[in-house]
Amino acid sequence: MPRAGDRGAVRARWLGTGLLGLFLLPASLSLEVSVGKATTIYAVNGSEILLPCTFSSCFGFYDLQFSWSYNSSDTFKILIEGTVKNEKTDPKVKFKDDDRITLEGTTKDKMNNISILLRNVDFSDMGKYTCHVKNPKENNLQHQATILLRVVDKLEEVDNTLTLIILAVVGGIIGLLIVILLVKKFVAFIIKKTQEKKKECLVSSSGNDNTENGLPGSRAEEKPPTKV
Repeated sequence: MPRAGDRGAVRARWLGTGLLGLFLLPASLSLEVSVGKATTIYAVNGSEILLPCTFSSCFGFYDLQFSWSYNSSDTFKILIEGTVKNEKTDPKVKFKDDDRITLEGTTKDKMNNISILLRNVDFSDMGKYTCHVKNPKENNLQHQATILLRVVDKLEEVDNTLTLIILAVVGGIIGLLIVILLVKKFVAFIIKKTQEKKKECLVSSSGNDNTENGLPGSRAEEKPPTKV
């Protein structure tokens, strides 16, 4: 049977582990890197394409290091490397492998943008582009995000004819329902006014002297009393 001292040591060990986990959990989730919602982007051969990347950190950053790498079935290379000194300093390039690449990043308005622009896109540029970030302020915590680039001869035009037809039909139905409701309210208003006028006529007619016309309910002529 465990002694009280042993049970206390076990509790202390579990408590220490729990506190360490609570301390490390926010750190592991702090640095985030995003390349947007689209996992695949398309570029026309010979055009230029922006490869987006932003980062965020709950603990802030200093001397943050970033890079972009390219990975295809037979090639892997670092395209660009740079640093961001602090939250008030724009990113600076320290190494660039391709002159077609331009850093479009900025830290203004807390955008923390380290996107790159790739000009004169070629079919050989198809592949995975990964944005890497390392933050010394978070014990060199690293995070990354990947986007897939597809190069095509031309972008396919989306035929929205069916969508426009559906929207037009739905809009027409909604408009018709609105018109019906308005007509219904107008007719109800007219009927109400007509009924009110009839009631007024009946009230005024019941108070008139209809003796001359001999109508029921008319007042009889008053005859003088008979003399005896």
